[in-house]
Amino acid sequence: MPHYKHITVKPIAGAIGADIENVDISKPLSDDELSEIRTAFLDHLVICIRDQTLQPKSQLAFARHFGTPMIYPFVKGLDEYPEITPVIKEKEHKINFGGLWHSDTAYEQTPPLGTMLYARELPPYGGDTEFSNMYLAYETLSDGMKALLENLTAVNISGKGRVQNTRAPMRGKAATSASEDSFIAEHPAVRTHPETGRKSLYVNLAHTSHFKGMTAEESAPILDYLFEHQVKPEFTCRVKWEVGTLTFWDNRCTQHNPLNDYHGFRREMHRVTLEGDKPV
Repeated sequence: MPHYKHITVKPIAGAIGADIENVDISKPLSDDELSEIRTAFLDHLVICIRDQTLQPKSQLAFARHFGTPMIYPFVKGLDEYPEITPVIKEKEHKINFGGLWHSDTAYEQTPPLGTMLYARELPPYGGDTEFSNMYLAYETLSDGMKALLENLTAVNISGKGRVQNTRAPMRGKAATSASEDSFIAEHPAVRTHPETGRKSLYVNLAHTSHFKGMTAEESAPILDYLFEHQVKPEFTCRVKWEVGTLTFWDNRCTQHNPLNDYHGFRREMHRVTLEGDKPV
């Protein structure tokens, strides 16, 4: 394990996730601090930096140390900061945005490197987010399944019915002009991380519809098995939010699931996604 001189890193669970302490990301950071945060991000896949006081400008400034912010296609961002998408569940809403296991916008030709979510208003309980490690999901497959997946291309679409439902309340308030079924991208079912060189399973319940060259019916038994396998409890951690928590996760090797267990309360987060590269 790396030795950290400038930050404190405390793992959340055995498989994935860590809390980062002793850093104020609202202020300019040294190259050494940024290097250690990036190391923790690559090692733990999900990092939580708590007790932060961020405004949109300072959140974007921190994000730009790790990549180029991109604009989410289906919900408008803040007027002055369109790269920041407010993720809001109002008291009267029953559906939460993105409320199923997924990797962010896998239907893009170049899906995001990572996502930063900052907690601004939270319910008194509930609203945790689960994360799962796709390196482990791949590594624990049988040799036969690995051999099968090695040559398969997954077709990812933006218009699967279940995920469209989770966008409905947010689009009701701030929809863009983009059609929800207009995005489609083909990516390898097993991708290699461009920085770590490790292989991870890259299909997800929200966006993967079938394998290229196979029908949806033929693909379904394999995909259904993988969707269940990749979120086994031993691959996961659960992040409990506090106002002022910023969580940064690697979309190239994780999935996440925001829990919808706080009806009658408002929750507001600010999301920034960072440009990635084409999965290989």
